[in-house]
Amino acid sequence: MADPASYRPQTGEIPTNPGVYRFRDPHGRVIYVGKAKNLRSRLNSYFANPAGLLPKTYAMVHAASSVEWTVVSSELESLQLEYTWIKEFKPRFNVMFRDDKSYPYLAVSMGEKYPRVQVLRGERRKGTRYFGPYTAGAIRDTMDTLLRVFPVRSCSAGVLKRAEASGRPCLLGYIDKCAAPCVGRISAEDHRALAEDFCTFMGGEAKPFVTRLEKDMAAAVAELDYERAARIRDDIVALKKVFERNAVVLAEGTDADVFALHEDELEAAVQVFHVRGGRIRGQRGWVVEKVEDSTTPDLVEHLLQQVYGEEAGLQGRLPREVLIPVEPSNAAELAQWLSGLRGARVDVRVPQRGDKAALLSTVRDNAEHALKLHKSRRAGDLTLRSQALQELQEALELPIALMRIECFDISHVQGTNVVGSMVVVEDGLPKKSEYRKFSVTGAAATDDTAAMHDVLTRRFRNYLQEKTVQAEATRKPGHQAMLNAVADAAVAPAPHAVADTTTPAPRTKFAYPPNLVVVDGGKPQVNAAARALAELGIDDVYVVGLAKRLEEVWLPDSDFPVILPRASAGLYLLQRIRDEAHRFAISFHRQKRGKAMTVSALDGVPGLGESKRKALLAQFGSVRTIRTASIEELTGAKGIGPSLAAAIVRHFTDDGTDAAAVPAINMTTGEILET
Repeated sequence: MADPASYRPQTGEIPTNPGVYRFRDPHGRVIYVGKAKNLRSRLNSYFANPAGLLPKTYAMVHAASSVEWTVVSSELESLQLEYTWIKEFKPRFNVMFRDDKSYPYLAVSMGEKYPRVQVLRGERRKGTRYFGPYTAGAIRDTMDTLLRVFPVRSCSAGVLKRAEASGRPCLLGYIDKCAAPCVGRISAEDHRALAEDFCTFMGGEAKPFVTRLEKDMAAAVAELDYERAARIRDDIVALKKVFERNAVVLAEGTDADVFALHEDELEAAVQVFHVRGGRIRGQRGWVVEKVEDSTTPDLVEHLLQQVYGEEAGLQGRLPREVLIPVEPSNAAELAQWLSGLRGARVDVRVPQRGDKAALLSTVRDNAEHALKLHKSRRAGDLTLRSQALQELQEALELPIALMRIECFDISHVQGTNVVGSMVVVEDGLPKKSEYRKFSVTGAAATDDTAAMHDVLTRRFRNYLQEKTVQAEATRKPGHQAMLNAVADAAVAPAPHAVADTTTPAPRTKFAYPPNLVVVDGGKPQVNAAARALAELGIDDVYVVGLAKRLEEVWLPDSDFPVILPRASAGLYLLQRIRDEAHRFAISFHRQKRGKAMTVSALDGVPGLGESKRKALLAQFGSVRTIRTASIEELTGAKGIGPSLAAAIVRHFTDDGTDAAAVPAINMTTGEILET
């Protein structure tokens, strides 16, 4: 651990302006980002009396090795820049609100020729409308019910292409839960209008559809068409079921997000109800570990930054009102920032009385229950992870705690398409953003040990190179950082903004080394990995191997393995890491092998380049279909003329006969397409 006094800046060097500061660790990683109205006062508080700091703040200043800052002209700019850097660097000591669940959205891909209804999570996609969030069970029920009335396409792109090629719809088309635009039952324009109706209904306008269906039902009854009337009746019931699922809690037309939290000394749980049109459309929850002396206003500020910062570019998703339990110190700047994201005014306020205050109380009760549930679950999880890491450290007789473990695996089929994988575990949890793939070629692809040596050499050679770059970038004296490209994108610096002459450390991929390297294999693989590290001069990273046969743990240059008890939590952790590396390697190998097979099957056709190959695959869906296609069918693909189509047919004619005489056969149905 570093001594804060070793990198403490001189008081006179720190400006008194508002700004944003960053603490970095010895490897150059940003571990904390903060903002202050007065940088000098705020930064001096970290160094004046470190022994009097809270435990997590004490750990942060001792884990850091440098501090740098950027001066801005206003609190609004500091708010924007702080969020931008937190989002980019994901500092481990910052307040990060983690979802206590995974909340899906009901999405309609209006950017496609035939819009598709689907359940999506994660990153927002361009040209797609989102509704929610919902709980996992509720969204499936909602989607299944609405497809009765609005039979919009819900199949994947692959299923759609197969249906178009075969002329037969999928199962949903047969049971009337899809209008089947793939086979021409409905035109593209009419299907898009159907999707627009779906979006309109999900937006809260249900009454026009119910009224229209009631009129259609009455007309069917008048015509004595009772079967059709019964179907329409069921559709009305389905629509009302979906529409009435969300209780009316506020006046019609009210769009608001209602936040509340419940906290103790270490953690806080947050809940939000999304109210649209006066009805609760969704609910989300987060749990956060407190950092520094975080007050409730501070937590609310960081919560709004994180939640709505992710909504940038989706103006329709931000509500007109944001109701919060307490007002942050910079409420005016927050409201201004949110209004800029939405493109219209956003009110941020604390409800004092009436229905909104009552709803806030209900949300607070949910937050209290969520924190109790989180603590009961987390207690068991933390205990097991800590026990596993401790057992592993003791069994391997390692002098350091296993904060970061990297596991490597090699995958191939009889020496072809050799690939390597690297998975990362920090504090016993996988860190998928730092997983890496390696393609192994040349002499290194001859056997597993050579491939393992190659992968480890490349990984740690990159580490050493980036470590050198980091050292050169931070060798110059000074503590401030220039406004980098991230800051330029976030805020326009004021004319009087202060910037120093130091160069900010570059973003790196491999600069943070593990404490332990685990390889999938026995003694040969372990020795190959240890030799790779020794050749690079790395002696502070420990290496072990886990052999599949008897789950033995091998150490370098050891004649006998370490046998962990079958019920050992440490062995179970190693097995999970090894299995994850194996899964990741196999998935990459299959992807590479499939691509190689596709390229090799179409390779050698004169005049068939990469773009035309992609056009063929987009048109026919697979090499098997291309192989059986006729010249006339091949010319339907973009860029494929008659002469090139004839060359493709000749390429797949192995017996050398005239291509025109070779029949094209549908490999799925056996039907002769051309004679």
